Amino acid sequence: MDVFATYLSGIDHPDHRNRMEEILNWIKETFPQLEPVIKWNTPMFTDHGTFIIGISTAKQHVSVAPEEVTMTHFADRIEQAGYSATKGLFRIKWKDQVDYTLLEDMITYNIQDKAAYTGFWR
Repeated sequence: MDVFATYLSGIDHPDHRNRMEEILNWIKETFPQLEPVIKWNTPMFTDHGTFIIGISTAKQHVSVAPEEVTMTHFADRIEQAGYSATKGLFRIKWKDQVDYTLLEDMITYNIQDKAAYTGFWR
């Protein structure tokens, strides 16, 4: 995905870069209808112009931001997965496994919940 090439090249740690690329590629392969974009220096995926999910890096983790409504809906599963969270995002530490089932369910939820939505954010 060329749209993320510059972002990925800015990740100094090779293992972190590979993990981020793996997550972004998984989203694109699992949800080919989503458009990969960079907004506010954050890799995101949109559907018909509306935000679905954003994934970014930090020193200790990957941040996954699906919007507050989705965070609330999946709060128990985020906690069960062992991820720390705020109201707008959860963190996957670099050493932790990615719960791809949770990620898939969140993205599917956002696609369905925002199917008729015309704005970018809720």
